[in-house]
Amino acid sequence: MTGPKLGTGQQRTPRSGVKQDRFTRVDASRKVAYEVLRAVSADDAYANLVLPRMLRDRRLNGRDAAFATELAYGVLRGRGTYDALLATLVDRPLAELDAGVLDVLRMGLHQLLAMRVPDHAAVATSVALARNVVGGGPAGLINAVLRSAAGRDLDTWVAEVATTGNEDDDLAVRYSHPQWIVRSLREALRAHGHEAAELTDLLVADNTPAQVAVAALPGLSEPADLVRRASFLEVVPGRWSATAVQLVHGDPGQLSLVREGRARVQDEGSQIVAQLLAAAALEGRDERWLDLCAGPGGKAALLAATAAQRGARLTAVEVAPHRAELVRSALAAVPGGAEVRVGDGREVGADEPAAYDRVLVDAPCTGLGALRRRPEARWRRTPADLGALGPLQRDLLASALDAVRPGGVVAYATCSPVLSETRLVVDDAVKAAAKRGVVVQRLDTPAVLEQVVPGMPSAAAGRAVQLWPHTHGTDAMHVALLRRES
Repeated sequence: MTGPKLGTGQQRTPRSGVKQDRFTRVDASRKVAYEVLRAVSADDAYANLVLPRMLRDRRLNGRDAAFATELAYGVLRGRGTYDALLATLVDRPLAELDAGVLDVLRMGLHQLLAMRVPDHAAVATSVALARNVVGGGPAGLINAVLRSAAGRDLDTWVAEVATTGNEDDDLAVRYSHPQWIVRSLREALRAHGHEAAELTDLLVADNTPAQVAVAALPGLSEPADLVRRASFLEVVPGRWSATAVQLVHGDPGQLSLVREGRARVQDEGSQIVAQLLAAAALEGRDERWLDLCAGPGGKAALLAATAAQRGARLTAVEVAPHRAELVRSALAAVPGGAEVRVGDGREVGADEPAAYDRVLVDAPCTGLGALRRRPEARWRRTPADLGALGPLQRDLLASALDAVRPGGVVAYATCSPVLSETRLVVDDAVKAAAKRGVVVQRLDTPAVLEQVVPGMPSAAAGRAVQLWPHTHGTDAMHVALLRRES
């Protein structure tokens, strides 16, 4: 890389020819984007939770809200690429920079290279933001670095920095994923019957904002109602789920059925998880359903509404009290409601053996299947999380297999395609159950999927189902249906 580094005295004149170092007023959109990035980094916040609140608090809407959203999410998605670029322009390790300064630099790069912001505006507003949030000291650094970056487009920069010769390293830089995630996704594609050549398409899909999907809760609303009552919002039928619509643009909170709790924002992949459990054939009664780790309540709401139509009732268990409150809110509109308990799902099997007919284990996982929706997860997670979550996932599935009655069905689901969170967990749980005298049959989940979503391609993963962002336009949900035989 031959671009100038800070301290060389070399500065590139921006294409506009406008000086970059004058003070400008900090606009609310950039300030909100910065505060979201700091909350994500410093407080482990989730962008999808803090950003809407900040937009409401600052009364940003329309183009201003869209700008703040694109800037915050664009930086979260592109951080790996931008940091690789910054490492060639800054004369010290990035870890030595103030965290706020680094976020301002990333924001500046995203405006220069990925948004239709003039060079002079991207640089000048970044300098002004830095003066506002971290003081005037770093202004010269930010000005020099961004002016150096402004002379080339993103493709040119990427072509220069993604040149290590190691395929995974270069993909990690080019598509802004940690290298360990690149490797894990490659292995997952192969393990679930796909070609490793699809990896690039998957990484691109992870960097493409997900379209908002809404689930019409059975018995409470219909997709046609959502389309008909959308008025000024553009709403179209979902691609796969019979309960889904998609918002082409707009705020789902403007839909009256969503405000009333009769419809919920929910990815089509998550809707399909609940539908697979509800569609699996049982032997015997079908009255008691269980969501073993129900928070925040999306799948629980769909299951509870479906159960109510069949004369069954859902019990929802959630270990965190504040998340249990979210579940109660999600189920408030369901006729007859559902029982919501604060408790540890790992204990239900021992406390209520063979008590339930259908059980969902939507296990806590790394969330690597939802990176397009939660881009910060790629930087927050580490390989150690796979090992840390594995015992919890196995314990929850073991509890579910004890809690379901003989002839009943368990759905094990994760929002991750990674082998150590999917097939290996099920393999171990089935073996462990056999040692306890519990015989488990793996159902043909793709055959059940064909009943729920006829003609959905490329979803079979052995006897399980694996959805993919690049193939199905959903989160990468994994589902395995298991029947307890004895």
